[in-house]
Amino acid sequence: MRMNLMAAPDIRKAAPRAVVLLPLGSTEQHGPHLGVSTDSTLVTAVAEGVEGAVPDDVLLCPTLAVGSSHHHLGFGALSIAPETYARAVADLIDCLQRWDAPRILILNGHGGNIVPAKQALNELAARDNLKSLVAFTSYWELDAAFTGKPPMESARLSHACEYETSMMLHVLPEAVNLKKARRAKHPPGNAYIDWDKEPYRGVSTGMPFHQITSIGNCGQPDKGTPKKGAYLVGAAVKAVTALVQSFKTWPLPEDMRE
Repeated sequence: MRMNLMAAPDIRKAAPRAVVLLPLGSTEQHGPHLGVSTDSTLVTAVAEGVEGAVPDDVLLCPTLAVGSSHHHLGFGALSIAPETYARAVADLIDCLQRWDAPRILILNGHGGNIVPAKQALNELAARDNLKSLVAFTSYWELDAAFTGKPPMESARLSHACEYETSMMLHVLPEAVNLKKARRAKHPPGNAYIDWDKEPYRGVSTGMPFHQITSIGNCGQPDKGTPKKGAYLVGAAVKAVTALVQSFKTWPLPEDMRE
């Protein structure tokens, strides 16, 4: 079920019996070879694939296509500041709760959204305003396909990399100029952070992107192919669908104080 095609009374009837799926994207630079809609395009493709797999179980919201991307402003982005973005996500959750949605799954497609979106959940919980069961995940966190497993040739998904380039070649090839795809220059790596070659080791920095990459992308975008993209999108859809089917069986929140 796709919310944007439904009348409000029909949404009110559907929301209480479905997992409401809210995709979060961004509109930001993705190097010289990918369109600025990349994150929104990819998370929407995954979300629509999930809705297509289990249409009776999912009420798919329109993608929030502008994200928290201030760290990309050195190269260019439409961005909402983190504190404002947290408020926006909290407001959307409140709107969905007013439709009596018992289960809300936020599906993220942009790394910069992670902290403010989770902050939205924390703030709602702190005010005891979470009436629904709300979960958050990024589509790449659910399957080993995004961590260097063959056929991928680089260690992990990063930004405008082999992974995102491949998926865009599969989903929206007209937004890809592969002739301009090349590896960027990065600061020197160290034992904990290597900007494009090694798996993530649990250490993050607060550096804006123009201090991380010379042209706005990371990884090895020149290794992107449509076949790899089909593999990755398929893996993401399968993993998120499995989460949805599990999530719909989770018990709803209740006051457990004795």
